[in-house]
Amino acid sequence: MKVFPHLTAVSGKSLNRSFNDTVEGMASDITDTTHAVDAAAVMRLLPTRPRLLALGEPTHGEDTLLDIRNELFRQLVEQEGYRTIAIESDCLMGLVVDDYVTSGTGSLDEVMKHGFSHPDLGLGTSAANRELVRWMRAYNDGRPASEQLRFAGFDGPLEITGAASPRQALTALHDYLAARVDPDLLPCTAETLDRLLGTDDRWTDSAAMMDPAQSMGQSAEARELRLLADDLVTLLDEQAPHLTAATPRDDWDRACLYGRTATGLLRYHFRMADTSPMRMTRLCALRDLMMAHNLLALAARGPVLLHAHNSHLQREKSSMQMWQGPVEWWSAGALVNARLGDGYAFIATALGTIRHQGVDTPAPDTVEGRLYALPEDRYVVDAPHLAAALGDPRPAPRVSPYFGYAPLDPSHLTGIDGIVFIKDLPGTPKG
Repeated sequence: MKVFPHLTAVSGKSLNRSFNDTVEGMASDITDTTHAVDAAAVMRLLPTRPRLLALGEPTHGEDTLLDIRNELFRQLVEQEGYRTIAIESDCLMGLVVDDYVTSGTGSLDEVMKHGFSHPDLGLGTSAANRELVRWMRAYNDGRPASEQLRFAGFDGPLEITGAASPRQALTALHDYLAARVDPDLLPCTAETLDRLLGTDDRWTDSAAMMDPAQSMGQSAEARELRLLADDLVTLLDEQAPHLTAATPRDDWDRACLYGRTATGLLRYHFRMADTSPMRMTRLCALRDLMMAHNLLALAARGPVLLHAHNSHLQREKSSMQMWQGPVEWWSAGALVNARLGDGYAFIATALGTIRHQGVDTPAPDTVEGRLYALPEDRYVVDAPHLAAALGDPRPAPRVSPYFGYAPLDPSHLTGIDGIVFIKDLPGTPKG
């Protein structure tokens, strides 16, 4: 070690210079792919205007992320002709919001209380969500229906504690058909549906999420309801020429939504009663399948900005560690991408710090650490170009101390079209 100190020094300086040059060159390559966060920058990343433009978030409950979503939607409306926004909330409750923004039905306070699900995420109490609804109503006021903005929830009527009764969806679908087709074509009466459905608390018992024996999803009544729901949806499809000609398009679209939701919920309840080791995998997969079906229906109406957790929008399989072990399933984004190809685009959001949740400056050898080293506070980066600049092997995955935040998976970069990076997420410190 001491025999040739001059050689050691020279070699060390050369190595440091080479390393620094490499890091600086990499930073320059990454900087060349960054742009301001706006609709124009996002669209430049894409080969064509997608019918479904997905903006993901790595954590829930942060209004800063929703403010960025709101501004992006405004710009997409004004510059790119987008007319619908869809969020990770109950698809049936979302109809309450859509009625308000299109026709002024109800009050803003009522809509925020009854139009959003997932109360644990604070969707209905979010100032950013309230501002979105207020702005959409103001935009639509005085405009013809063909130019109005539309709101949709694309999640099923599902919570982490369980699933809703299929009553609302089934009875609404039956009512729609009963008013418009020959009664002899109906597979059952409204009274039969009511008898089979029973009380809603049989369906919504939260104990069923942890104990399959508490679920009625494989009861005789539930099995008969699955057959009737399938018959009602088949009748809806069979009568499409008559129904689309005889009723407004919105009524038809809602009837289709009721059909998708009824059959989806009954499938979900069936799997809640499953005792096999694949129970949670199937439940997670069914939730994202319901999301995908709703998104494809919305895409048929026109271009949509959708907003949800990154994990629901990614093109790769989603995974989660649950009480019985890891589960994997195809996300809604992967399912939609398989159908739409270039008609689907995914912009993920990544964060540097969430200090009020204990997430501090990212390690420099992570994707977030590389992005954090750039001077801008927030920007859009071309994800495939970022992947090329980082090279192989990919940076180490970031480990989050906060269970509610999911860092980027470096192996997913080539399946992402762009990344919105926010250096420091403001918030109230814990304690």
